[in-house]
Amino acid sequence: MSGLRVQQRDLQEAAALERRRQSELQRQGRIFNARVRTIGVDKDALDAQVKDRKFQEATEKARNEEFANEMKKNDKILCMLEERQKSNIRNINKAVSDFQKNFQKPETRREFDLSDPQALKKDRPARLSDNDPRCTVSGLQKFMGEDLNYAQRTKFQKEQLREWSLQQQREYKNALADQKYLDDLHDKNRIQLDQKTMEQQRIEERTRRAVCAATKDFNKSQAAELAERKRRDKRQKMKDDMDEISNLLQGDLLSENPDQAISSFGTHRVVTDRWKGMSQDQLMEIRSFQQQQVLEKQRLKEEERQRDAEWDRQTTQAARAQLILERHLERQNRERRQALDSINAQLSHEQKSRNIYLKEEEYSNCPTSQYFAQFNTTSR
Repeated sequence: MSGLRVQQRDLQEAAALERRRQSELQRQGRIFNARVRTIGVDKDALDAQVKDRKFQEATEKARNEEFANEMKKNDKILCMLEERQKSNIRNINKAVSDFQKNFQKPETRREFDLSDPQALKKDRPARLSDNDPRCTVSGLQKFMGEDLNYAQRTKFQKEQLREWSLQQQREYKNALADQKYLDDLHDKNRIQLDQKTMEQQRIEERTRRAVCAATKDFNKSQAAELAERKRRDKRQKMKDDMDEISNLLQGDLLSENPDQAISSFGTHRVVTDRWKGMSQDQLMEIRSFQQQQVLEKQRLKEEERQRDAEWDRQTTQAARAQLILERHLERQNRERRQALDSINAQLSHEQKSRNIYLKEEEYSNCPTSQYFAQFNTTSR
């Protein structure tokens, strides 16, 4: 069993070694493959992308600022309108309160005497004389024909009614004048607020036009600069292309100079993208080395096969020896159990014999048994 575990561990180590070897070969194939390696990046294209990105960010920032200014303007107009509405409501409430305080006092009401808190203090007897104005019909103090001051009282009432009418007319005219004054003041404030709003709008319009003009000029300058840069890049590219074509025609690549493949790290290394192939001596050397590798691999496989056969033989021998040992131990255990069973049987037989002997001896020592034994002897 230990040989099997050793063999399994060796197989696992060999498999892990083979996996590492395959991964190393794959890595070398990726590293030394000239088609998939990256030589460099296009810096001009990256710079152009960066400039385009900056221009887009500047345009987006200008648009956002314009939106923010528009929102601020709308907020200002809304605040001004709200303030104007609150001011109008406050002025109207104040005018109503002043009018009630000045022209609608509780003392001027006709029914104030019914709710006058000083009525009891001012109260007098029901009738002092015939000219007492408090003697009304409901008081039952003075009846038709008993009034001596009828003409004077009638005249006084008419005069009082006339005064009340004139007073109401004056109050109405004053109220109209106050309302007109409030309306004129409201219109004046509204006109001033509208003028301020229009002035703010004109300022914002001029500012927006200036921003648009500046943006337009900036865009024109950027477009002109971009066109000039494109023309300059085009001329430079044409010049570079001509120089490249001239270098290629006169260089070692098209002339297939074998010395160009020699690496700067040593003569034993080559530049893969300039290499034109190996010589016959190199090919023969490689084929010879490959043949040696094939022979070495066959030798290693033969050694591995012999080692595996030896491991199998040793494993088989170990298993056979283990089986023989187990059978020998089983035989010894069986013989030992048989000997133990025979000893136990003999001891059981001796124990039974001893018990029978003890019972007979006990029976012979009993008085009743002695009487029967004597009776048997006498009868004989």
